[in-house]
Amino acid sequence: MRLVLALILLFCFTSPVKTKAEEKLSEEQIHTKRMELFQKSEALTHIPWYYLAAVDQYERSLRFARKDREKPTSFISIYIDPERWSGPLNPNPGDDNPRTITLFNGFGRDGDMDGKASIKSDEDILAAFTDYVLQYGIDRDNFKLALWDYYERDKTVSIIMGKAKIYKHFGTIHLNDKAFPLPLRFNYSYKNTWGDARGWGGRRIHEGTDLFADYGVPVRATSYGIIEMKGWNRYGGWRIGIRDINNTYHYFAHLSGFSENLKVGQVVEPGMMIGGVGSSGYGPPGTSGKFPPHLHYGMYKDNGLTEWSFDPYPHLRQWERQEWMKSRKR
Repeated sequence: MRLVLALILLFCFTSPVKTKAEEKLSEEQIHTKRMELFQKSEALTHIPWYYLAAVDQYERSLRFARKDREKPTSFISIYIDPERWSGPLNPNPGDDNPRTITLFNGFGRDGDMDGKASIKSDEDILAAFTDYVLQYGIDRDNFKLALWDYYERDKTVSIIMGKAKIYKHFGTIHLNDKAFPLPLRFNYSYKNTWGDARGWGGRRIHEGTDLFADYGVPVRATSYGIIEMKGWNRYGGWRIGIRDINNTYHYFAHLSGFSENLKVGQVVEPGMMIGGVGSSGYGPPGTSGKFPPHLHYGMYKDNGLTEWSFDPYPHLRQWERQEWMKSRKR
């Protein structure tokens, strides 16, 4: 049963799911097409492309994490409720006439200038969203205010701004590479313990995979992302939390310490050293040695409403295999 669940989670969160618009294109071509749309919108509105890319990627990830959203069928995934698109008092909920949509104070816009404001058009969706943002302004603070009024959730605003920082830093949205959290040249061992019972601090389940290794073995970021949290926790000891571009939170706990100058808000990339394996935790700050040294690695998915833990083991196995294959080709 655990193996079946692991395979389902692996398919849902790591398989390269392609939409109808993407079926005949390579991954690089898909990213190129999306970037073209974001940059075209920037040229028209002066809203930085990485802001638009961050919103779209956030929404794209929600579509794969929630059952109440359709899977994306085009390059742009920003979700706008049909009633909001046509206007709350519009008697025609499927209206695509820009004039009547405007008359009923609807969200829809005609971005591709074909005479229709289609909720299925990438350029119309972007035109509608950018028109909304322009009512606030294009600087960082006003963009955050626009996001808050749109989503009414602080965490969503934080996640989107983090993505924007990542995209701006690297200058691209093509950031799908992953890394195993420990260098393969070191001795380590791990097995699937997600969901096992834990008793220290109260009865609970184990929300991660433990990778056992010697003290000080380098711990690396597994994805492109931004550091959301760094510090001490009585259970996890010295720990770091990194949010990737797919709304997934990666949790590294029981560290022996952190890499020098590492700070909250810093952008990271796969393979970047963030700390070392340790045995910290289960007590006040500085407590260590109550268990063998290991890295606790957890993964959590945010769906815009809540966040939950899922099994990292199949992902670790996949990343480990990919690194072994790359090393053999060198």
